[in-house]
Amino acid sequence: MNTQPNTPSTQEVAPKSAHTGTATLVAAAALAGVLAFGGYQMWRNGQLEDQISRIQSANMTELTAIKQLTSASAAATRQTLDELNEQLRSTQTRAEQATAMARNSSAAVEKRTSNLLTELTTQQKTQQSEVEQTLEAIRSASEANAAKVGEVATEVGSVKTEVATHKTQLDTALADLKSVRGDMGVQSGLIATNASELASLRELGERNYFEFNIAKSDKVKKIGGINLALRKADMKRSKFNLDVIADDRKIEKKDKTLNEPVQFYVQGSRQPLELVVNQIQKDRIVGYLAVPKTMQARR
Repeated sequence: MNTQPNTPSTQEVAPKSAHTGTATLVAAAALAGVLAFGGYQMWRNGQLEDQISRIQSANMTELTAIKQLTSASAAATRQTLDELNEQLRSTQTRAEQATAMARNSSAAVEKRTSNLLTELTTQQKTQQSEVEQTLEAIRSASEANAAKVGEVATEVGSVKTEVATHKTQLDTALADLKSVRGDMGVQSGLIATNASELASLRELGERNYFEFNIAKSDKVKKIGGINLALRKADMKRSKFNLDVIADDRKIEKKDKTLNEPVQFYVQGSRQPLELVVNQIQKDRIVGYLAVPKTMQARR
């Protein structure tokens, strides 16, 4: 009997082992491929996750910036809107104030116009009343003046008569006056011997007349701007001695008689001044000084 174990022969076993090794290699290769693919997938997934993380971080940063910008823009927009609203309210307030002022001004103008019209009407009535009163006064005055015209005409006639009478009297008085030659040989004007005749000379208006009453005790007396000093008065002989002091010089007049024109010149006088004594008393003379109204230098 055959005692060898019942085992496959070497020839039978060899092909089976080769098949098994190939399968193992294939399986290992497959496993390695799976592992490699898994590793690649894991690496790829890590890369994708990192890229996604970076993208998300960038998006968050950009989103934050956008939020900040949007917030700032919104704040600026709100501020601008607030300012615009404030300006609008201010403009509206000013417009309302202007409207109120215009309304008040219009009312004031209307009131002022009404007051002016009332005032003008009152003034017109007052002026009209005054004009009427003035016209009435003029009419009354005209009637009164018309009544007085006759009286004035009568008075004028009376005045003319008085003037003519006075002129006649003056002519008569002047006719009684004398015109003689003075002590200097110059023809004198009319000579007055009393107060009445002196008054007639004054009315002629040809000279200025200054009356005097000089006593010997007066020493020097100023008459009409001329200094006179009586040295002697002789009542019995009707003569007198007199010193005339003018222009810083003294002129002695001796033995002059009653109503004799005593003549002398002063600076600025073309005609002589005349001194006439109408009364000679004891140590006193009374008379007048005649001074030309026009004083001109002598030639």
